Amino acid sequence: MTELNVSPMALQGLKVVEMGQLIAGPFASKLLGEFGAQVIKIEPPKVGDPLRKWRKIKDGTSLWWHVQSRNKQSLTLNLKEPEGQEIVRKLISEADILIENFRPGALEGWGLGWEQLSAINPKLIMLRISGYGQTGPYRDLPGFGVIGEAMGGLRHLSGYPGQAPVRVGISIGDSLSSLYGVIGILLALQERQRSGLGQYIDVALYESVFAMMESLIPEYDAFGYVREPAGSALPGITPSNSYPCNDGSYVLIAGNGDSIYKRLMLLIERADLANDPRLEHNDGRSEHAAMIDEAIAQWTSQRSRQQVLDALNEARVPAGFPYTAADIVSDPHYLARNMIETVQTAAGPLKVPGVLPKLSRTPGRIGTGGPALGEHTDDVLAGLGLTGEQRQGLRERGII
Repeated sequence: MTELNVSPMALQGLKVVEMGQLIAGPFASKLLGEFGAQVIKIEPPKVGDPLRKWRKIKDGTSLWWHVQSRNKQSLTLNLKEPEGQEIVRKLISEADILIENFRPGALEGWGLGWEQLSAINPKLIMLRISGYGQTGPYRDLPGFGVIGEAMGGLRHLSGYPGQAPVRVGISIGDSLSSLYGVIGILLALQERQRSGLGQYIDVALYESVFAMMESLIPEYDAFGYVREPAGSALPGITPSNSYPCNDGSYVLIAGNGDSIYKRLMLLIERADLANDPRLEHNDGRSEHAAMIDEAIAQWTSQRSRQQVLDALNEARVPAGFPYTAADIVSDPHYLARNMIETVQTAAGPLKVPGVLPKLSRTPGRIGTGGPALGEHTDDVLAGLGLTGEQRQGLRERGII
């Protein structure tokens, strides 16, 4: 476990209320919690966040949970009941940030929309993540990350020509939305220092993916060019592809810088390609990508992966291979940069990813794994002034 920092953390003193579930909202609050913000996660009584039961389970709890919900406090609360809604209002009166990823209109239906909550706390910053955003004709459609990836243009480019589109093996649409949401929160915090006022941040899953699509739109606008899937290659940037080795593995080579390309061609004993004036710059190389890729593949396929990587590293050509989880946890560079940490959970010690970004003076940390359902309910409610008798009454009525 990371040692506690002596100096104050970057977001120490900020109070965050999380009303989301699964990925997009909770990932955003996770990032804030890693840098010192107090994160109070509101979960439905008895069942909690569905993520608790996603993917691999150990001792009744998802292992993912201890990544997504580390450093958080769990407060169980029935948001559909007026008493639960009133507790939210009390929390918001003291909070800096509210993060939610419900369907647009859900909070308004509970009397907890932006207008109502900002009236209680004008300094409140509210992050709202949804499939299609808070406005527009698709606003009320259900939207998960996979749909955002499709509408944002990513899925069309994933895979090989003529085959069904494939997905990235993680929930990248949700996580990108979380990152944009955190950027929005930090911008709003900076502006609040001048105005003293909060604001809400509207993040749509599809827009977060779309924002990553590089030159997709201007190429279509200028030339009518519709970019298509290209397998492991990076169209228009040559050479940048995966290449087979003689031990059944693959290496990834990015030799697309002009001087890097020449070093690569000389390494594979293709001086003709290194000195061909047509291939001096990327635009010319991209016109002959198939020829260049074939030459590289002929060289790699006669060698083992390690032989290829050693030679490329010696020639200062960027190269690597697709890491598995086993590769990651044993890699000396990962370990040297503290990117594999260990948290203590009810099921014992557990390796988890480290904290990003790395700040020199006020770095983030991992204090605890994911909380048990409702673990901090009494502490949070007592902090709001509710007596033990009042809390017991809320339990009996199913509010907490």
